[in-house]
Amino acid sequence: MSTITLPKIEYLKLKKEANAYRRIKTHLFESLIQDPIDKVVQDFKETHLYSEAFLQDLERGLRRSSYGK
Repeated sequence: MSTITLPKIEYLKLKKEANAYRRIKTHLFESLIQDPIDKVVQDFKETHLYSEAFLQDLERGLRRSSYGK
């Protein structure tokens, strides 16, 4: 393993930034808003890009996944 030496001020700055990124990451994923499954499927349907079979599979998959819980 290699050893890297840096001034204490630089170390403390990097440690502070790492902690800030960790807090941001935690809050970002906690605050994600989930749309109702019916709305997600409707949004896909309105694009007219997906077959009815795909839309049914999408809805079934979302209802079975942790997204729907």
